[in-house]
Parts: sequence; structure tokens; C-alpha cells
Amino acid sequence: MVINGDDRTPGTALLLAAAPEGKGRLTDATSVLATLAVVPPSVLTGTEVATVVELADPREPQTVLTRVRAVAATPGPLFLYIAGQLQLDRKQRLIHLALARTTPTTVRYTGLPWHWLATELGIRPPGSTTVVVDLVADAEAWQQLTGGGIGLGPGVRMYGRVAPPPGRRTTGAPGYLKAMAEIWRSGARPPMDQLHELAVAQSGSEGALLFGPAPGAPSAPAFGVEQPSARAAVPPQVSRDAAAGAPPPTAVAATPDPHPAILSAAHAGRHTEAAAAAAAWESEALRTYGPGSGQALHWLEVRADLAHLAQDAARSCELWMMAAGARLSGGQAENDPEVEAAVDRAHHEWGQITEAGRAHELAADLVELRRRVPGRQRGALQLLESRLEQLQIRSTGASRQK
Repeated sequence: MVINGDDRTPGTALLLAAAPEGKGRLTDATSVLATLAVVPPSVLTGTEVATVVELADPREPQTVLTRVRAVAATPGPLFLYIAGQLQLDRKQRLIHLALARTTPTTVRYTGLPWHWLATELGIRPPGSTTVVVDLVADAEAWQQLTGGGIGLGPGVRMYGRVAPPPGRRTTGAPGYLKAMAEIWRSGARPPMDQLHELAVAQSGSEGALLFGPAPGAPSAPAFGVEQPSARAAVPPQVSRDAAAGAPPPTAVAATPDPHPAILSAAHAGRHTEAAAAAAAWESEALRTYGPGSGQALHWLEVRADLAHLAQDAARSCELWMMAAGARLSGGQAENDPEVEAAVDRAHHEWGQITEAGRAHELAADLVELRRRVPGRQRGALQLLESRLEQLQIRSTGASRQK
């Protein structure tokens, strides 16, 4: 559902509510949408008028990514209101937002990786984005969150809570967001910091991790708040092993989570540093787990995301194609969600390349890959072939003029 206000105001709000179907559901996430829907759009964004996009119980990570990418590209203030549950990918130990089809064993394929949000929001001007969350974590995700936070970058303001897993056969509710909506419906318009404190007090958030200025609350891991001078986390084994030939570690996962520091470096404009750190972690994963491993593929895709943040569309396209090819070579099917996602991202980045020669250079490999992996976007291959034909015509015309 899209609610349009006056065209003069660029404020945008995305209401995202998602949780698994069936017994894996820990929170009734979509129940908050009816409450938020009666709040004037201008209140949700703090602008005179606004556009509100609603996404209820999406089934595909790519659907959510497409919507987030679209709203991230809009000018003016952006507010994301997210209700749902967090689950941990047991293999890569990464936090995901669970979607309708997510189960503990399929979260890698059916959940939205949290770092995707950080990547898409990282291209926005600092201070223009506010994320408000009302989440519950499963047991494994909760353990990881309390041991070390995850971030959305220094330019994103974050408010809300993550609650621990509810008791057996108990389903939680997004009480924090509901309390916030009820305050607005009463006619009150407190500043965001004060609104957060009121919502925490009214929603019974004892024991939850709180994000925002909540005086007196127990300290919690930074969730979206990075140190402005944090350095990208390079695995210490890389330099030591290169000098002394020491054996690789038994598990890269045992090293503290490097993602927040790497993303912080990228958001601060230190793209070379961030890319070098990610490449070092990929190298370590290759040595420890081998080519084609999930760990190595993860860091290859992180490098593709970092190239996107650096606005190097050609390099991002190239890396996403490498990731798709590696997954196919490793035995994953053409219709595997991870393969389709990698090809879709490569296709999107190719469309952002401004240098015709570089686009033409990458097009042949992308067309071959897209023919093998058509994906779920109807007409994607035909659009790609049509643009390639236009590039060839333009290239021929330029040669004749010379």
C-alpha cells in the first residue's frame, strides 16, 4: 500500500512488518500496521506531507531489498519502521530479519541479511535516515546480540528495542511501536528522543536491548552506532602468517565480528581501507575453509556490497558475477535464491555503469549468466539484450565518426 501526500514534500516512510508463518513465529509483527496506518503520514516522517510504503509479511528477501533500495534513493527524510524477528544464520553467524517463509534451517535463503540494510542506507546523506525497530530475537540471535552488536552505519539514527525470545508457545507483540503510534494518535508530537523514552516506558521493555537515548537503561551493544574513528577490522592472522608462516586459525568465526568496523570505514569514505579489510577476511576464509565455501563466498559478496557503497558499479557488477559463478560451480542450482540474488545484483549494478566502454566489456559475461539464470524478474534478459544492442550501435556509430 502506498499513501501519497502532497508532491511538494520529499519525506518517505517504509512500514515493514515480517515474521515466519506457522509455529516459528515469535511475534505478531503485522498487528502493528493497523495502528500505524491511522497515524497521519506527515507525522511518520516529520514533514508537511509524505509518501508511506507498507510491506506486510513479505516472502522474498529480494522483494524487501527492492523496496528498501527504492526508498533509499528518494530525497528528503527517510524513516523505516520495522517490526519482526531476528534469526541467526547458523553457518555464517550473520543476523537476518526473518520473513514469511523463514525457518531456522533456511534463514540464509529466505531471510533478509541485516547488513543489506546497512549497505542500502549507507549511500544516503548522514542524518537523513531514521530507523525505528520493534524486534524479538530467537535464542541464537539473542546470544550473539548480547555479545556484540551489529550496525547500520554512523549516518543512521536508530531507536527502538530488541526483546529476548518469549516463553514457549508464546507469541510476542510489537508493543513499542504500538505505544509510539498511540502517543501520536492522542495528538502529542514530542521530539523523537522523548517519544522513544515514552514508548519504552509504556511498552514494558524490561530486559530488552534499547537503542536510543534511554537514561537509566542498562548498557546494551551498539546497534547502528559506530565509533566515528573506528578502523576496518583486518584479521590479525594475515600479517602474522605472512611474516612467520604460521598455520591458519581453526575458525575465522572465533574472531570478533568485523562487519561494523568495515562498514564504518566505508560510510566514512575510506573505501580503499574497507575493501582491503574485506579482501583480507576473504583470503583468510579461503585458507581456512577453501574455495567455494560459504564463508569465502560471503566475503566476496561483502566486497561487492562495498564496491556499491564506493559507487564503483562496474567493480560491484564484476564481483557479483564472480559470486554467482562460484555458487553455480559449487553445485547450486540456477533457481537457487542465492544464485538468483547474485545475478540480480550484478544486473542492477551493470545498469548503473556510466562508462559505455566498461558496460560493453562486462555485458557479454552478464548476458551469458542471465541466460543461464533468468531469475524471477520477467523480461530481465530481453531488457539486457536490448541495452547491449543499443551499446553496440552507439559504439559502431562512434567508430564511424572517427
